[in-house]
Amino acid sequence: MDSVACPSTPRWNVERPFLTGRFHQFVFNSTFFGLLIYLNSPGSENPVGCYHASVQELLVIDDLLSALVGIEGRYTSIKRVRGNDGQVTFQVDASMDLALQELTKRIFPLCENFLLINQFVESRSQFKNGLVNHAFAAALRALLLDYQAMVAQLEHQFRLGRLSIQGFWFFCQPMMGSMQALSTVIQKASANNFTGSAVLNLLQSQAKAMSGDHAVRSLLEKMMQSASSAYLGILERWVYEGVINDPYGEFFIAENKSLQKESLTQDYDAKYWKQRYSLKDGIPSFLANAAGIILTTGKYLNVMRECGHNVQVVPMLESSKLTSFESNHHYLECIKAAYDFASGELLNLIKEKYDLMGKLRSIKHYFLLDQGDFLVHFMDIARDELAKRLDEISVEKLQSLLDLALRTTAASADPCHEDLTCCVERTSLLKRLGTLKDLEINKPISDSNDLEEPVSITGLETFSLSYKVRWPLSLVISRKALTKYQLIFRFLFHCKHVNRQLCGAWQIHQGIRAVNTRGTIISRSSLLCRSMLKFINSLLHYLTFEVLEPNWHVMHGRLQTAKSIDEVIQYHDFFLQKCLKECLLLLPELLKKVEKLKSICLNYAAATQWLISSSIYLPKPEVVPSIGSEKSKPWRSRNKVQALKLTAEDATTATESLLKFEREFNGELQSLGPILSNSSQAEPYLTHLAQWIIGVGNDQ
Repeated sequence: MDSVACPSTPRWNVERPFLTGRFHQFVFNSTFFGLLIYLNSPGSENPVGCYHASVQELLVIDDLLSALVGIEGRYTSIKRVRGNDGQVTFQVDASMDLALQELTKRIFPLCENFLLINQFVESRSQFKNGLVNHAFAAALRALLLDYQAMVAQLEHQFRLGRLSIQGFWFFCQPMMGSMQALSTVIQKASANNFTGSAVLNLLQSQAKAMSGDHAVRSLLEKMMQSASSAYLGILERWVYEGVINDPYGEFFIAENKSLQKESLTQDYDAKYWKQRYSLKDGIPSFLANAAGIILTTGKYLNVMRECGHNVQVVPMLESSKLTSFESNHHYLECIKAAYDFASGELLNLIKEKYDLMGKLRSIKHYFLLDQGDFLVHFMDIARDELAKRLDEISVEKLQSLLDLALRTTAASADPCHEDLTCCVERTSLLKRLGTLKDLEINKPISDSNDLEEPVSITGLETFSLSYKVRWPLSLVISRKALTKYQLIFRFLFHCKHVNRQLCGAWQIHQGIRAVNTRGTIISRSSLLCRSMLKFINSLLHYLTFEVLEPNWHVMHGRLQTAKSIDEVIQYHDFFLQKCLKECLLLLPELLKKVEKLKSICLNYAAATQWLISSSIYLPKPEVVPSIGSEKSKPWRSRNKVQALKLTAEDATTATESLLKFEREFNGELQSLGPILSNSSQAEPYLTHLAQWIIGVGNDQ
């Protein structure tokens, strides 16, 4: 409340006590007012005790009528309670008849409660105290009108000579309990400076505490209804329009305007959806169970407003208005109906107008290589650029090549292909995973240094895709979600690159099948190449057919039955997290082994041409007749004679290099098998991959 700008109360409303009814609390220095007070103060006339008891009764009734509206009489006075400026007490002339004194003192609490309530009404009517206090004060002011009407009726009876002190006490009884209960509430509210929901909770708890007194409980519940009307007005606009109209900061939902929706596509740790609107402390107890639904309903309506969509919740019938809360919980039914409408409307808007499923399928085509023909074409035409070092790569050239690949393949039929862009990361996949602290990685990647960052990584290790996502789809496909797609893509892309390099090496081996390789290492190299291909193909098969496709179909089915955008976000995030884990990206020990094996495969593929040329003599490709022609048979026979072994030093070096590749590959493969087998006990999804890897090792 302190941070909310409120209109100020006029000074004259504080400085002129006769306008506020608090004149009895002030002491005046003016000689005139001093004389006036002296003439009308107790003791300026004869003591009441010098009169007959019947006369004393009339005098004390006259004073009590004044005391009931907070005015001192001739024989009653108002004294402040020391140490408590807001509380006063009434005193009576000590010479009064004892029986009259006793009855008078029983009525004084009603007078004191009136002063306390009247002061509360005046103080809480100021702007800074908020709408709930304003409404509560207005209800109290209406009650005081009934109270003053009772006083006027007592005075009328007194003027007619029909009112005795016992009758006075009898007629005051109905008001005694009510005023006392309200006084208790007011004292607690004033002592703790309650505003907003705290006042409502106080009234509700006091009403429950007075369950034995039906009249008092009904009064407190009525006060609760009146005080909550302004609060429910704020609530009604929130759940029906998505607008927070809370000038005094009393509502239990806070808006953080510094968080903008644009951050969803720019910031990995964007807090927009969770913190743009959030629950505050001090939720009214009668709304505590529905607070989450209320928050979500307004958030959904706000998204539609941000999209320019006409927000029109359930028809504003009298039965659907949140004017009061009742014991039949009708207000909760209205809130639930508003939530159902907002949830269904937003979900339909995102699915139909903004084609969420189409966007997700498009992302699947590109990032999860669902339709990889564009990638094959792109890797062919961008091979030279991707092989460069990071500081030499032209992202603009890669983008133009990517656009060319998209336009000349089946991807051109995708209406969303223009949203696809490319980028080049600055670090390797392992380093990038180490910077993301929220991925629930089993063990920090930096714990082990058995796989060092390459000295000079190229575009093949750092190339990635990006995607233009617009509001409101950025709620689902946020920067964080897109980053997870990129991690999976980089892993798949590099596996595809390794596969292509090994396929090239295998083609080299196939190209020399007609050559006599007896006594060379070619056969052994061919077996090693086949094992490497089987390993990388098994890995790719596992990633695509064992992980990505099944999880995608599960998510797709869940999204079809989702009831709200929060469920859509939850299912999508769960899909990405599960894919990351099952793709080994959250298992550092396994990932490092796989990366090491891929590195060995790439080094072997790069050395294949040298290994073969160092083992046998190969004629130039242009003079080799086509296989199957009539001249090929004489060439083969001549080549068997002409195949020359090179120097013993070259052959020895090639043999040692091949044996080194073989040892490293088999060693890493054999160490990976047990790790996968052990991990598959805790992570069953690794079972098939473990069987395939062990099968590759057995072939060796």
